[in-house]
Amino acid sequence: MTPAANSPPNFRLYDEPGHLIRRAQQIAVSKFHEVHGRHVTPIQYAILRTLHETPGVDQVTLAQLIALDTSSTADIATRLEAKGWILREVLPRRQRSLSLTPAGAAVLADMRPGIEQMYLGMMDSLDAAEQREFMRLLGKFVHLNDQEK
Repeated sequence: MTPAANSPPNFRLYDEPGHLIRRAQQIAVSKFHEVHGRHVTPIQYAILRTLHETPGVDQVTLAQLIALDTSSTADIATRLEAKGWILREVLPRRQRSLSLTPAGAAVLADMRPGIEQMYLGMMDSLDAAEQREFMRLLGKFVHLNDQEK
């Protein structure tokens, strides 16, 4: 091995994008659970929110919309159906159409004030221009590196 391979990188761990992105995800999930408890996960929220915006979407398309693999999406959809929050109907070619039940819509409606509180709480340490720039850069980063394009 070369000496460079045995020495640490020339930058700190907290200067590595991957580490900072992982920490940001941990912080976001922690804030989510602080506000909403643990009866709904961030992924379940994403599914409920997406079904509210696109009722009747098939399970494969839902997985693409929330950037989750199809088997995980199917597992979570099964759990949400067991809770009575979504309805899964079989379509031709064994696909499933998903929609919110009234109970699922109520859960989502109950979460709305907390989502706004959580979002504002995560962003309030940045001024308005920094918030816009952070979201612009984060969106650009995801768009440029998204494998589902």
